[in-house]
Amino acid sequence: MLNTVLLIVLSAALITILYAFFIFYKVGKIKIKNKKVEDVSSYIRNGAKTFLKREYKIIIIFVIALAIVLACLGLIPALKGKAEGVGWQSSICFVVGALFSATTGVVGMLIATKANARTADIVDEKGISGALKVAFSGGAVLGLSVVGFGLLGLTGLFFIFKGFTNPTEAEALKEAASIVNGYGLGCSMIALFARVGGGIYTKAADVGADIVGKIENDIPEDDPRNPATIADNVGDNVGDIAGMGSDLCESYVGSIISCIALGSTLITGNNITALLFPLLIAASGLIASIISTIIIRSREWKNPQLTLSIATYIATGVVLVATVLLSIFFLKDAAGNPMPKAIGAVVAGLVCGIAVGKIAEIYTSADYKSVKEIAKESETGHATNIIAGLGIGLKSTFLTIVALVAGIVVAYMFLGTYGIALAAVGMLSTAGITISVDGYGPVADNAGGIAEMSGLDESVREVTDKLDSVGNTTAAIGKGFCIGSATFTALALFFSYANAAHLVDEAGNLSINLLDTPVIVGLLIGAMLPFLFSALVIASVGKAGNKMVVEVRRQFAENPEILKGNALPDYNKCIDISTKASLREMILPGIIAVATPILIGFLLGREALGGLLAGGLVSAIMLAVFMANAGGAWDNAKKYIESGKNGGKHSLAHQASITGDTVGDPLKDTAGPAMDILIKLMSIISLIIAPILVNSSSLWEFLMTIINK
Repeated sequence: MLNTVLLIVLSAALITILYAFFIFYKVGKIKIKNKKVEDVSSYIRNGAKTFLKREYKIIIIFVIALAIVLACLGLIPALKGKAEGVGWQSSICFVVGALFSATTGVVGMLIATKANARTADIVDEKGISGALKVAFSGGAVLGLSVVGFGLLGLTGLFFIFKGFTNPTEAEALKEAASIVNGYGLGCSMIALFARVGGGIYTKAADVGADIVGKIENDIPEDDPRNPATIADNVGDNVGDIAGMGSDLCESYVGSIISCIALGSTLITGNNITALLFPLLIAASGLIASIISTIIIRSREWKNPQLTLSIATYIATGVVLVATVLLSIFFLKDAAGNPMPKAIGAVVAGLVCGIAVGKIAEIYTSADYKSVKEIAKESETGHATNIIAGLGIGLKSTFLTIVALVAGIVVAYMFLGTYGIALAAVGMLSTAGITISVDGYGPVADNAGGIAEMSGLDESVREVTDKLDSVGNTTAAIGKGFCIGSATFTALALFFSYANAAHLVDEAGNLSINLLDTPVIVGLLIGAMLPFLFSALVIASVGKAGNKMVVEVRRQFAENPEILKGNALPDYNKCIDISTKASLREMILPGIIAVATPILIGFLLGREALGGLLAGGLVSAIMLAVFMANAGGAWDNAKKYIESGKNGGKHSLAHQASITGDTVGDPLKDTAGPAMDILIKLMSIISLIIAPILVNSSSLWEFLMTIINK
């Protein structure tokens, strides 16, 4: 049974990847008729390629260093045979995870820089339906690549390591379950640097373009006279495409790994279905995403929002049917009876994911009152705009947490901690189509920028603006989905860590004493860490944005012909500023995220590390919700005013809304998304070092022993 299941999952992953590259090929075959569109697109594509090359040169140093550490830890005599999460096998898994996660980002960036120009160019010939199909195809390549490569690498490593020491099937899977934690760590490392580095890049350019271009010189957002325009559009691809792809690849893989880790504790005798069940649910999600993509690409659609919603509902329906069948005919309990309760746990995750996304839409879409309230408050100036946006972001945490808590409680009622892990897998089982819909947004946004810079007819810009408007909503929903999935995944990883660190008693209850001093210290440090991390990232955007503003002002002052449209600005200088700033500033947050759980674990012990994870989870989720929704609401309030409401363009409300959007940019596109990665990265590192902590004494224990003597 084991080999059969793994081969089925591997086949689903390979089919998904092949279909993604088929779409990639089809999009690339579309001819661009407008030479200026092709030229502008080439600037963006070359800038994105240059950034990723330089970024990965830095990341590879961290990957090699950590791979060596993992391999060397397995050589320590005291840990041999006791710390299965480290050693050369885990080191290999780590490198493969990093490689596959980076690959999804590169593939996403390459297709996005092809689809953006073709989306703008095809409007004249095929209208909104044709443009929608091309933009969605660009997002679909990213979405299918993320889940395809993520599951291919994970399952392939299971297939390789499951029988390395040739024990029984059950023992082989338990051993492999600890080894593949390294794969999740590799995905997390790339996701952190890609999200933070890409986020700093894109927001530095965006801040410079908005302040000097829109506010000081009153020129359109994507006006070719603005030197920061190309860098801004490059940022959409390296941050919202490559970074987001690596981010969700990490979530997707992390949810499966946590479920496998908890499933391995439920293995009784030769019954290994609890461990294999999440792999089959994930495989059904791949097929569901392919079916949805085929349906969307095979028809003419006029309503972008309805089209993208239909794609999500189709995939959800397919996964639900597969879950019912697998729960009845495959999943068995210790007595060999079917486990229909798994249906409830998976459904809890699916429904919770949709609910969190819908709540994000309510607080960030101009179709609802929150954004309109910000637009109204903007009429009295910049300060009231900021106050209104802060209030909306803070308030949005309430309903989001209610939805997450409801999903967690329902999942737990069905199957305990394993049910929560299954809910995470259920939520992310449709990640292929969810990421496709989210990836559509940056492609549509870039298409609008290319249309503006290429001087295309106003009717083309109207179509791309409509696509972009829908993209803003899908981006907000996507960020909500990231937050929800991160919560479930991190919580499941926390339970997995508790099991691995022997913090669960014989009855299965978590035994961490909140009154214990090391636990309190860990809890407080964990709660503080997301604030420190956010501060560093936001400050990085501010410093890089400041340099961008100075550069754009310099070019306008030294060459007045740029603003007259008689001379081209120096785009490369702005691209270089964003690139250098983002690569330099991403290193410290990355080191903090990796080093903190290791230091706490060895200095204060495994219980304190549990406190760190709990404090970090609570703090990071609140900050992520607040920053994502406040930033999204500020952004759409600006677009709402630009559509002619509350005074329209050139009014005081419009000026105030630009300030709000500029403040919100690093929140929603840099610091906010990084919170999801931070808690998952700390969780997966903790899970890997847990066996080491069990077999060694912390510095705190050593000191207390000496003092008590």
